Amino acid sequence: MNQINQILIEGNVVRDSQVKETPRGTRVCVFPIASNRFYKDAKGEYQKETIYLDVEAWGENFSTHIARMATKGRGLRVVGRIKQDRWKTNEGKSASKYSLIAEHIDFQPQKAANENENEKSKNDAELAREGIISETVSEAIIDEAGGQAEAVF
Repeated sequence: MNQINQILIEGNVVRDSQVKETPRGTRVCVFPIASNRFYKDAKGEYQKETIYLDVEAWGENFSTHIARMATKGRGLRVVGRIKQDRWKTNEGKSASKYSLIAEHIDFQPQKAANENENEKSKNDAELAREGIISETVSEAIIDEAGGQAEAVF
């Protein structure tokens, strides 16, 4: 029986996404996000706590769509699962890193900064009307063989 491993996080893209390909030819879009938490400390003063987390969007269609939309500064909400990678350093010490494997991503609306962005937004709106893309990747199908997310448009 699988145990529950699901996370919902809101934040902003820290830098533009990168699309990589595994040795087996599977595409993955990778980008870091920052999520802020504000709270009052014991003195009653507001504090800000920021976490950074790498997000991975797997699959041909899903990664392509996300790569186009995950630009620096863009706000988003990601639903997915946490993955831990472990390895030994050159010095023989154990190291690990956590990543968020995206299964669903909602993007906040983005205001166009220049004319090129306005044209891109118009093209996106046309594609959305035709049902080709959506500002919200609302459905993801998990490929049982590889456990990778594939967007359905």
